[in-house]
Amino acid sequence: MPLNKVEIPGVNTAKLPVLTNTRMRELFSVMQSGDEGARNELINGNLRLVLSVIQRFQNRGEHSDDLFQVGCIGLMKAIDNFDLGQNVKFSTYAVPMIIGEIRRYLRDNNPIRVSRSLRDIAYKALQVRDGLVHRYSKEPTITEIAEELSVPREDVLYALDAIQEPVSLFEPIYHDAGDPIFVMDQISDEKNHDKNWLESLAIREAMRRLTKREKMILTMRFFDGKTQMEVAEEIGISQAQVSRLEKAALKNMRKYI
Repeated sequence: MPLNKVEIPGVNTAKLPVLTNTRMRELFSVMQSGDEGARNELINGNLRLVLSVIQRFQNRGEHSDDLFQVGCIGLMKAIDNFDLGQNVKFSTYAVPMIIGEIRRYLRDNNPIRVSRSLRDIAYKALQVRDGLVHRYSKEPTITEIAEELSVPREDVLYALDAIQEPVSLFEPIYHDAGDPIFVMDQISDEKNHDKNWLESLAIREAMRRLTKREKMILTMRFFDGKTQMEVAEEIGISQAQVSRLEKAALKNMRKYI
């Protein structure tokens, strides 16, 4: 089975139709005169677009068929609001609409609760954002959204930040020769004043077994509280190398602790 293929129960994704740009324009013209059949053909002819979008959300713990249904709602909204007069491809217009619908669904199912007032501002901001995208065919700034809502820019920023879904510390953000760097590798160690490390004879003994570079990296990471990127810049190697050396040093230390 090909990698990144999305399987939807009851849907043969391999046989989904694809519409040409010429046919799409014909159908939009007919649909806007009230033809429901043209609308249905547009929906069926763009389901592959929904599949391509939900691949981005594969590791969120949600069922693909649920995301597919939500993505289809975004697709239908895009079809109903698309303006043929704008010099924009339908896919360019529809993809942000589909992504927005899926993100709203994920936020609504987020286990972290946000106050109603913040959610209200955030959802209004998202609605205004969709309207501005439709009106100007480009992504609006936070300032433009705030002006449209007549609320302070800081309130919009705070509200949108509050409804962002949490990210796992173990989510990979970069791969270098098959060795992943995780979110937690980008975070400083706030326990840099913890005296237990210095007072532990077992850890001191384990530290003596490390190379000079390994000692330097662990000291900067866990005593000085620096990120891997800061360590990499200071000693002149890549962050991926710092990550590998750090993991190897900790693994070696466990043998003596």
